[in-house]
Amino acid sequence: MRKLGSAALAAIAICVSIPAFASDPAGRWQTIDESGKPKSIVEIRQGSDGTYTGRIVELLNPSRPNPTCDKCSDDRKDRPITGMEIIRGMRAERGDGFGGGTILNPEEGKVYRSKMKLVDGGSKLEVAGCIAFLCRTQVWVRQ
Repeated sequence: MRKLGSAALAAIAICVSIPAFASDPAGRWQTIDESGKPKSIVEIRQGSDGTYTGRIVELLNPSRPNPTCDKCSDDRKDRPITGMEIIRGMRAERGDGFGGGTILNPEEGKVYRSKMKLVDGGSKLEVAGCIAFLCRTQVWVRQ
C-alpha cells in the first residue's frame, strides 16, 4: 500500500509540474538559425518585476573567437556577445504567449519588437522579431 501511495504522489507531482513547465519560458534554449543549424544557448529568466530577459550564455561555432557586438548602437556596443542580454522586457500575455519586449540580433546590431510563444508542450519556443507588421520567426529548443 505504501508503494502505491508513493507512486500516486509522484504521478501527482509530475502532473502538477508539467503545466508550469509548459507555460514558463524560463530556462536554457538552443537557438536555431535560418539554415536549421544550432547557433547559441540563451538563458531566459524572469525578473522580480515579472518581465523576462534572455542572455546568450554560449555561442556554438562562432565565426571568430570572443566576438563583440560592433554593429550595436546602444549600451551593448562593442560588448562581448557571450553573456549579452538579447531579450528585454518580455511579459506574459493571454494563453502561452509573451510580448511587449525587444530582441537584439547581435550580427546586425538591430533591435526588433519581439513576441514569443511556447509550443509542443513547452519544449519549443517560437521567437519572432518584428518590424511594423512583418515578423521573422525562429523555433528554439529547450535544453
